[in-house]
Amino acid sequence: MQQLTDRRREQGKRYPLSLVLTYVLLAKAAGETTLQAITEWIRLRADWLQEMLPGVRASFPCAATYSNVLRAVDAEQVNAVLMALLTRVQAPHREPGQQQHIALDGKTLRGTQQHLAEDQKKVHQVNVYETHTGVILKEQVVQEKEGEQSRVGEVLIPQFVKGRIVSADALHTHASVCASILASGGDYVLFAKGNQPTLQEDLQLFFSEPPLDCRDWREGETVDKGHGRLEVRTLVASTELNDFLGHEWPGIAQVFRLRRRVSKALSCTQEWVYGITSLTPSQANPQRLLQLIRDHWAIEIV
Repeated sequence: MQQLTDRRREQGKRYPLSLVLTYVLLAKAAGETTLQAITEWIRLRADWLQEMLPGVRASFPCAATYSNVLRAVDAEQVNAVLMALLTRVQAPHREPGQQQHIALDGKTLRGTQQHLAEDQKKVHQVNVYETHTGVILKEQVVQEKEGEQSRVGEVLIPQFVKGRIVSADALHTHASVCASILASGGDYVLFAKGNQPTLQEDLQLFFSEPPLDCRDWREGETVDKGHGRLEVRTLVASTELNDFLGHEWPGIAQVFRLRRRVSKALSCTQEWVYGITSLTPSQANPQRLLQLIRDHWAIEIV
């Protein structure tokens, strides 16, 4: 918290910004939800805080002080600091040299209690998540879903993308998005659906009728069983279409097809998903692609 900019006036500044925000975070982590509750929770732990934290005074802030500090702080800067902290905490759990995975996802927000005003429009929210921690790196709000594409460029910048893998749903599968991610130093995993019919048809044809001289055909599979269902996910990846698609899709290094088959006691469903990625086979084998896709879908559910 000492990295944050303190925009308060010097007059009447009794408590360091970093210390006040640390108090707030500790109390929030303990389940306190109001400023008054935070104030009381901190004061009841005065001895422990004086022992554990540097620079703690004998007195503690009142609720008004917390309110003034929270109004003065830059929320985006706080979020960036917390994101960096959680990312560092989770880093030891990643494989050495493994790129960080972020997901670009859009959600439409509507009234949920059937009392939406007639003139109140739905709001579409575009978020960039760090899939390993669930931390929101960037959040954009647009009034109409059609405007989502116009805001995507604001998050595909080196600050969020450099050195990371970006996955996104089919709405964002555009050559310009691929180019922006690559220009910012990242890699992409994108899906092909109806908004890119030519790409979807090319992939469907290739994987349904691979050429006789096809030299690259790699498969991976995962099986999950539980809650009365069996889910088998099989992915095939290939580099055979790189030259054919490379003139339109910048940086393409592999294409893939995922079959997701879910079996229950009296039913069986099957889903096919097609996509492209700038990750080479050495960077992402079929098992790694399966994990990236699964992590992206997990974020969408949240």
